[in-house]
Amino acid sequence: MKRAVEIIVAESAGFCFGVSRAIDTVYKNLEIIPMVTYGPIIHNQSVVNDLEARGVEVIDDFEKADGRTVIIRSHGVGPEIYKNMDKKGIFYIDCTCPYVKKIHQIADNCRKEGRVLIIAGDRSHPEVEGIRGYGGGKVIVLANGQDAERARLSREVKYTLVSQTTLQKVTFDEIKAALDKKELDIEIFNTICSATRTRQAEADMLSKKVDKMIVLGDAKSSNSAKLYKICKDNCKNTYFIETIDKLQLNIFDTNDKIGVTAGASTSPVILKEAVKRMSELEAGIAFKNEDMNSQLVNEANETDESEDKSEETKRDQSFQEMLDESFVTLHTGDIVKGTVIQVANGEVSVNLGFKSDGTIPRGEFSENSAIDPADVVKPGDEIEVFVVKVSDVEGDVTLSRKKLEMQKGYADLEEAFNNKTPIKGKVADVVKGGIIAIIGGVRVFVPSSHASNHYVHDLSVFKGKEMNFHVIEYDRPKRRIVASRKELAAAEELELKEKVFGDLNVGDHIDGTVSRIVDFGAFVDLGGVDGLIHISELSWGRVKKVSDVLSEGDKVTVVVLDINKDKGKISLSLKNEGNDPWNNIAEQFPVGSIVEGKVVRLVPFGAFVELKEGVDGLIHISQIAKKHVVKPEDELSIGEIVQVKVVEVDQENKKISLSKKAVASDSDNDMEYVTDEEAVDEQVPEAVAVDEEVKTADAADAEAILEAEESEESAEEDN
Repeated sequence: MKRAVEIIVAESAGFCFGVSRAIDTVYKNLEIIPMVTYGPIIHNQSVVNDLEARGVEVIDDFEKADGRTVIIRSHGVGPEIYKNMDKKGIFYIDCTCPYVKKIHQIADNCRKEGRVLIIAGDRSHPEVEGIRGYGGGKVIVLANGQDAERARLSREVKYTLVSQTTLQKVTFDEIKAALDKKELDIEIFNTICSATRTRQAEADMLSKKVDKMIVLGDAKSSNSAKLYKICKDNCKNTYFIETIDKLQLNIFDTNDKIGVTAGASTSPVILKEAVKRMSELEAGIAFKNEDMNSQLVNEANETDESEDKSEETKRDQSFQEMLDESFVTLHTGDIVKGTVIQVANGEVSVNLGFKSDGTIPRGEFSENSAIDPADVVKPGDEIEVFVVKVSDVEGDVTLSRKKLEMQKGYADLEEAFNNKTPIKGKVADVVKGGIIAIIGGVRVFVPSSHASNHYVHDLSVFKGKEMNFHVIEYDRPKRRIVASRKELAAAEELELKEKVFGDLNVGDHIDGTVSRIVDFGAFVDLGGVDGLIHISELSWGRVKKVSDVLSEGDKVTVVVLDINKDKGKISLSLKNEGNDPWNNIAEQFPVGSIVEGKVVRLVPFGAFVELKEGVDGLIHISQIAKKHVVKPEDELSIGEIVQVKVVEVDQENKKISLSKKAVASDSDNDMEYVTDEEAVDEQVPEAVAVDEEVKTADAADAEAILEAEESEESAEEDN
């Protein structure tokens, strides 16, 4: 009687958690979003080829993503990669293995504490390259104990040792022993993945008790290569192959005891096929599992003809279908529905029907940070969420509604572009040549020439505002989405003008914001329409510079002086009866009282003295001194403080007659008064007329300048 072949399969053979999560994420999202992988998703060419056939390209530079989502493989990447992708608005799904993430944290803490990082591993391995990025400046990589012995390290420096997750424990121990001899200030973390340690321990044990050993894995896979070395040291008949097709099955005898293991990059599909093919060597094969993956061996040996699918159909199954049969779990990148359990402190707990509940952290509920989740959802509500991370170590599931909004945002933008309908967004930033608006969670560029219907010198005025946009260019593969406000702004401005002009009346008091300062006055935004405060209407007193009174952004209450609907112009004033300094002026400066004032203007017929802000009185030339005065400037100078006597107050016409001579006289009888009738009416009217002409000229100049500016703006828009 013939002896039967024994096939023993290592229990931990095949995909580890990190790899299976990354692979499953890609396959589950194939039909949802266009994707690329940053480097091969796995060191297994058959898997890479299958994904490429499905449109998932492998890139070595995130700049080549061209609008597609980047999958960060389980090996992880350095911090600069994340930083640059965030800066350029490239969307990515992080499938870095939790064990590798833990090493990143240790390396980052090492950098912050000023320690030098030492990595035990292969310098060229992508996992090690990523870890180096977190270690900062000087990072030392040691491949083996000899490297550690030769390394020139100082006892004056503090070090931190970590390990590549797939390193052999014996190699790590050799490196550690060599470093211990140097008596360094060093903290040591054995960061070899527990799954890797288990897989290597099983391979070591199994290879010692079999006649032949098969290691399934890609030649580029670090952990598969280490498994081969372990097995080869124990069993000289060890074969390292990618698939069972690469092995000559006639090398086996019917009485062989065959051991099978597989690297972390070897799919369960390949492992199943290998066991199945070997089981067909001879009828009557007996399988021995020794509690190692008995289910896998049994599945490979099933030949029940009552199955719905034939063996030929099974071979034709797609890679994705076979994976789905092997893995039933929750993965990064999934879009799932769940039930809200609790909303507290800005975080939302969600029941997903998974082994652990998920959490939407602060900042991941919505792109609008002002939204409080408690105002939107409540316990018992069913919501759709995006799975950001599933931690196999801690059992945590991190969720996001914001990322889901982004995916839906692309669809809404495309629809708005195709239908030429407006879509709402919020201006997030000002960049060279325009502004960035967040529309449905997607960053959209708005050129400066399309930010408004007229030239805007400082685009920062739009920052933080919510507005409607037209999508004028949509090319998602190239990540080029361009929007415009030009037509919408023109329509909105026209609508606002009609409303403002319809509601305003001369004499109305209205609140506004100073939008622009010019030499001749200030423009005030009345709610989408600008009105002008001429410099002469800024104060009851004299104003030399508009900026002495107002600044852009000031909130003001103005009086409507005039409305010209035909020209679309509104004249405003900061003056009003309530703050008129001439109110009760006769009581403030009674006739006969002696008061103090400042000379503010000299004219041929006398000097104007400021008694209070906005109130000037006139000292006629004949009342400056007892002697004959030819020119006022012979006796007075601008800015001089003088004592004067109030001779006459005309509140209605806002005139006050003053006398300096009267104060200096010992007796009122010696004074020769010139009354308002004789002096002011004969000579002052001429001066008043001059003032009125100046004011009229200023107003005319303002109109001319305003019209010129509008012509320039129109010309700029046409260009």
